[in-house]
Amino acid sequence: MGRGPALKLLTATKTTQGYRRNDFDWCVEGELVHIGVVCARDENDPDGGCGCGRAFAGLNSHRATTTAMIRDVAGFTDEDYVEALRSSLEQQGFDAANAEHEAALLRALVRDWPVGAIVERRLDEIVVRQVAQP
Repeated sequence: MGRGPALKLLTATKTTQGYRRNDFDWCVEGELVHIGVVCARDENDPDGGCGCGRAFAGLNSHRATTTAMIRDVAGFTDEDYVEALRSSLEQQGFDAANAEHEAALLRALVRDWPVGAIVERRLDEIVVRQVAQP
């Protein structure tokens, strides 16, 4: 990893788990997450039986969580972030050609939210549940 300033990024968290009856968290606390693909079962319903329509995907564990926290990740560069996304996608058999674009979109998504914001996903909508101390 680089030694750049902290980047504000989406990370897995258990904070606010249980707010919705169908919350789940199988990620490692603090691991980087991204917005994964949604299967046909959940494509029209974030509360569908699969759970992918309401989940963030862990880059390292390749597991999922319904809650993510905005954290400052110290010493992580833009290049590190792209590489983390690229590597995770490749490990899971996905096309990693758009990793740089995805990293830029995720950085833009969290830009205006404060560190400590807990967010949830409802298909294509990402909203803040609450703001906590990271």
